[in-house]
Amino acid sequence: MKFPRLFRDPAAKDAAHRIYSRIVEQSRLPAFYVDCGVEDTPDGRFDMIALHASLILRRLKRDGEASAELAQEVFDLMFADMDQNLREMGVGDIGVGKRVKGMAQSFYGRLAAYDAGLAAPSDEDLMAALKRNLFRKSSPADAQVAAVAAYVRRESASMDAQATEAFVIGTVNFGPPPSCALEQNNER
Repeated sequence: MKFPRLFRDPAAKDAAHRIYSRIVEQSRLPAFYVDCGVEDTPDGRFDMIALHASLILRRLKRDGEASAELAQEVFDLMFADMDQNLREMGVGDIGVGKRVKGMAQSFYGRLAAYDAGLAAPSDEDLMAALKRNLFRKSSPADAQVAAVAAYVRRESASMDAQATEAFVIGTVNFGPPPSCALEQNNER
């Protein structure tokens, strides 16, 4: 009889903390909100975290069993953080569970949509997924959406190039955010 969740690897948990910290750090870069048109709201910040977490989890999935526990730890940590943030925002105990469940379902949908968009040869599907999810409560210029789509493709390729051993010790490198300011000013 197996009890996989009872005997968690402390190294995987530590690595997940480092990875999740990098996800949050990258997701909070002002350029996404100021220049690229992502709403600087709790929903917008959740969507930025979901986007970056999907890039990491997509990469970890490629390794199968070698990083399955780490992927689960990152996911669990992300939603424990969402739970804590909702409580800090004043959502009551009864509402937190329902909201976190809804957020998890939304995340799975985003993960599938971004994965399908990245698998497509053109950016059309990826841009549509970004408009539906990341930009769902804003009206970005087409150039902003295109710049974020190019960023997502670039970061996905970067994640694929990073060694599994780096992820296992909690090292993940994101590149700079997209440059949306010029495109935004030219389009408006």
